[in-house]
Amino acid sequence: MHHLTEILALLMVIGIGAQWIAWRFHIPGIVLLSLTGLLIGPVLGILRPSEALGDAYHPLIKLAVAAILFEGGLSLRFAELKQSAAVVFRLTTIAVVLSLSLTAWVAHNIVGMAWPVALVFGAITVVTGPTVILPLLRQAKLKRRPASFLKWEGIVNDPTGAVLVVVMFDVTVGAHAGHIGETLQHLGAGVGVALLLGGVGGWALGRAFLAGLVPEYLKGAVALAAAIGAYALSNLVLEEAGLIAATVMGVVLGNMNLPSIGEIRRFKEYVAVLLVSGVFLLLTADLDPHILAALDWRSALLIVAVVFLVRPAVVWLSTIGAGMSWQERTLVGWIAPRGVVAAAVAGVFAPLLAEQGLAGAELLLPLVFVLIFTTVVLHGFTLGRLARKLDLSARRHGGLIIAGASAWSNGLAAKLHEADVPVIVADSAWHRLRSARQAGVPVYFGDLLSEHAEHALELGAFGSLLAATNNDAYNALACARFAPELGRQQIFQLAANDSAEPYKPAPELRGRTAMGHDVQFEDLQQRWYQGWGFRESALTETFDAEAFQSALPEGAVAVLVIGPNHAVRLLEADKPLRAEAGERVVWLGPKADQEVPEPGDRAADRPRPLV
Repeated sequence: MHHLTEILALLMVIGIGAQWIAWRFHIPGIVLLSLTGLLIGPVLGILRPSEALGDAYHPLIKLAVAAILFEGGLSLRFAELKQSAAVVFRLTTIAVVLSLSLTAWVAHNIVGMAWPVALVFGAITVVTGPTVILPLLRQAKLKRRPASFLKWEGIVNDPTGAVLVVVMFDVTVGAHAGHIGETLQHLGAGVGVALLLGGVGGWALGRAFLAGLVPEYLKGAVALAAAIGAYALSNLVLEEAGLIAATVMGVVLGNMNLPSIGEIRRFKEYVAVLLVSGVFLLLTADLDPHILAALDWRSALLIVAVVFLVRPAVVWLSTIGAGMSWQERTLVGWIAPRGVVAAAVAGVFAPLLAEQGLAGAELLLPLVFVLIFTTVVLHGFTLGRLARKLDLSARRHGGLIIAGASAWSNGLAAKLHEADVPVIVADSAWHRLRSARQAGVPVYFGDLLSEHAEHALELGAFGSLLAATNNDAYNALACARFAPELGRQQIFQLAANDSAEPYKPAPELRGRTAMGHDVQFEDLQQRWYQGWGFRESALTETFDAEAFQSALPEGAVAVLVIGPNHAVRLLEADKPLRAEAGERVVWLGPKADQEVPEPGDRAADRPRPLV
């Protein structure tokens, strides 16, 4: 296959297919992409991207990396730094210097690299980029603080590491070898231009968006084009400085509180998923198995030292007194996957160092690729497990967010809380949250659509949303807001009032209708004040979902199913109840005074109350 169109189509289909399979079977996507690339490249020989794409190979990778860094910058919010600024500062300054120095020292002493090669290798390993860390964080669902540490470090250190590689090469064997003053002057000019283009360009673009100078449908595309333009212009002054410009532009735009920033982020996230998939396939499929033959036991020892000794030592030393718990330092000290930028930079500078005849230059490229693959596999498979062991995971098997506090929704939250289901009630009126607070239910006081809620809520702890206010438009807005994070399959709202049918939001803007089309806010509130309550029925082999529905009292409403590990599944209107033996159905019905029957009794065909 040599035609460029066919090659790009193949990469897109295989990359997105691998991403979907990884999601479906809960496998780290980056790991599967790397394995797929190795399979279609070195193993089966289906594709050799550098030969097929020719001169376009490296430019495509570089532009893709710039776009990915821009998307990562959009996700960096200064509000996150309120609790993590000291740690982030150290991870992006002190830790960078320590990592470069220690890695260069072990590379020089273990495999005998010449100092120029060792310094370049040390600068390359500084990079822990967003191409890897962001997909891992999306899947692992860490708590906000440790996720913020890793995200900021990865996105900021990606361009920093790339620029350091240029500086290390330039000051040792490049055009300014031995002239530190000229190197620093060149570095200052390049970084200054990148900061100017990224910062001022991002601010000007944001102001243009606010002034309505760019139509809504063009904003995402214009932002991407501006980032690529800033990247290219900055690279004219200093190689790889464009990565700084793209990142800074993303950070500036992401913190200007633009009304359309959510749409821009989603557009860029879709683009980034495509680019990450394609770039990882390009790099791994192009790996020449013969270059690995240069590695021996000392090379393996170097990789072990970098992963298991240097990284933990750097994090623990650089964060002394920074306010991190030992659990956070352990997690951050272990997680440092290298990605696209490390491979791309190594591919550029390894041949240049080899031309100088420096010791160990031939090992640079294979060592970087082995480091990338090792860290992607190790950290991809262990991040979630280690986070749960250290109690730094926000994943709690499908908890429920209830938007809107009322008598009946507080009652539902209280019953779920008693059943040890993660639940939180959100409302902007403090008095409406009173009964939930008295029952010990976690609450969020404020507007669920606010920026504060975005940073205050640990969304990883929840799997579903029930928008349950008496305002159908607000319910639809809440569903639209949380659909990207939780998934549209898990977003529900109450049925609209019949009189509002012609005026309610379009179906594509609404969440799924919970319980039934005739189950509206006023009905639930009225039944609650009539003395109804939430009850629970445990299903068995003999008392299945069909028997449960037959036994429901007249007017009773099945609300949700509590599955294994206390995971919640809300019931959708016009959909059959699907529940297995051992699961529990929570329903709203009249309170019963009779004794609770046991399974197997003649009275067991009656749903049992929640106790």
